[in-house]
Amino acid sequence: MATHSSILAWRSLWTEKPGGLQSMGSQESDTTESHHHLPLAGFLPPECRYRLVVTAAVGAPPPCGFPIGGGLRGPAPRRQERPDASMAATGAAATDLEVVRGKRAALFFATVVIVLGLPLWWKTTETYRAPLPYSQISGLNSLKLRLMVPVTVVFTQESVPLDDQEKLPFTVVHEREIPLKYKLKIKCRFQKAYRRALDHEEAALSLGNIQEAEAMLAEPSEQAEGSLTVYVISERCSLLPQDMMSYIGPKRMAVVRGITHREAFNIIGRRIIQVVQAMSLTEDVLAAALADHLPEDKWSSDKRRPLKSSLGYEITFSLLNPDPKSHDVHWDIEGAVQRYVQPFLSALSAAGNFSVDSQILYYAVLGVNPRFDSASSSYYLAAHSLPHVINPVESRLGSSAASLYPVLNFLLYVPELAHSPLYIQDKDGAPVATNAFHSPRWGGIMVYNVDPKAYNGSQLPVRVEVDMMRVMEVFLAQLRLLFGIAQPQLPPKCLFFGPKSEGIMTWELDRLLWARSVENLATATTTLTSLAQLLGKISNIVIKDDVASEVYRAVAAVQKAAEELSSGHLASAFAASQEAVTSSERAFFDPSLLHLLYFPDDQKFAIYIPLFLPMAVPILLSLFKIFLETRKSWKKPEKTD
Repeated sequence: MATHSSILAWRSLWTEKPGGLQSMGSQESDTTESHHHLPLAGFLPPECRYRLVVTAAVGAPPPCGFPIGGGLRGPAPRRQERPDASMAATGAAATDLEVVRGKRAALFFATVVIVLGLPLWWKTTETYRAPLPYSQISGLNSLKLRLMVPVTVVFTQESVPLDDQEKLPFTVVHEREIPLKYKLKIKCRFQKAYRRALDHEEAALSLGNIQEAEAMLAEPSEQAEGSLTVYVISERCSLLPQDMMSYIGPKRMAVVRGITHREAFNIIGRRIIQVVQAMSLTEDVLAAALADHLPEDKWSSDKRRPLKSSLGYEITFSLLNPDPKSHDVHWDIEGAVQRYVQPFLSALSAAGNFSVDSQILYYAVLGVNPRFDSASSSYYLAAHSLPHVINPVESRLGSSAASLYPVLNFLLYVPELAHSPLYIQDKDGAPVATNAFHSPRWGGIMVYNVDPKAYNGSQLPVRVEVDMMRVMEVFLAQLRLLFGIAQPQLPPKCLFFGPKSEGIMTWELDRLLWARSVENLATATTTLTSLAQLLGKISNIVIKDDVASEVYRAVAAVQKAAEELSSGHLASAFAASQEAVTSSERAFFDPSLLHLLYFPDDQKFAIYIPLFLPMAVPILLSLFKIFLETRKSWKKPEKTD
């Protein structure tokens, strides 16, 4: 009964009437009828919504922990702990664990990006540049060239007083600086080694003919490139005409008349220097070689006539026949090349490789209409109209389009019958003796007029046989000018016969090699300096290992050429200078330098920002939040009791 009364009491406490929640007696009928009306049951805990609660013992507390009324006595039952506190603690612990995991994940991703991502991206997108000798390249601008010319001076008997002959042999060095407004400082050093003449030299110089003496002196031994030998004969020797003080031959030999004077060595030394300078290096020769590197107002256009130094040259001979109906032109170009041109090119083989070809162009007219001169009944081309002649003709040649080397064009123009005869006038209006002109670094044109007698009683077309000897004399003279082989500046009272059948003298070839060596060094130095400056200004230029090796090779070749020039070894110096200019230009014009040149930084940002920004923002924000929390925890004061 006690148990049953407890159950009834619990039910009476929470029986709901229509008027609200009331505490009622133990009327079972009321409670059984009112359990269908519980509008406030949703506010109670689930365990308090049941109508029937079975307790284990008398006096057990209801599940929701409310005290039981109705006259029950005894101590109040202990309240049970609510499960919400443990659940909240468990949730808080889970939340803290998730926060820690998030922090660790953010730090892990940031570490991976910084340690692996950034170095990998930097390595794969960097502009590769092999190390270059920048210090050595900058040192080339202050390079000082000392061009040493070995000169052997041979004294015959009675050429100087006996007291001076006893001083032989000895060496005298004469050095002078060539005044050029260029960064390369050039000095010419003439090292004169004085000695007495040998027996066979005395015998040769005692002859009465200078050509025979020169032939005998050149037979015993060949001289090295760039070296000269000067023979000093007695004052009364008949080897030279009495009014001549010196002689310059086609070989590396010269003759100077001696003097019996107490200052004989000084006087003869000055004569020797004049002869040696004419045969080796002068200011004009070096100025012509460095024409592209000097100010334009420094030298005239004639100094800019020579071709630039190259490993090879192509020579094209063209016959232009604008009126084949009137002229049937024949020329033996193959025989003329073998007879006149090939010896000259063989002598120049040390300066480069040459290839020769020929062609005949019909209906090729000049781009300028000649003017008629009624006084002479002839046509002429004025000097101011000559530059306009080349352009229309050049389009028909077609030889320089596929050539790797400079091309020299030599045109033989046979004017049409309507404009015959045709002559070329100079700036003063006078006819040019050779009836030809040349263009610097391009070639030359010669007008070949047909003999008027050929038209008498002949049917058209008239057969025309070209005098190749007269034509080749003009073309060889133009070829010498285009290579910078000009007439030497002879000292006063100097005997000079000019070149032989080769068209060039041996010492002229040496002088050309001197000039080409200096030009090659200047070109290589300028190219290397320009490359170093470009690398400093443009960061996207790639330098591969093979390009770097070419740069190192060029720098070493420049230094070697300078050393060989100072030692007087002309052949090896010229070879080293060619290697220097070839390697420097090969490095400067390598196509790999342009691989990343057209990929500027703004394009990089346009590609990388859409790719990396969505990934970087969450990582950066997480790191920033971690930093703020860490900083806040450091600044939080410690509790004190």
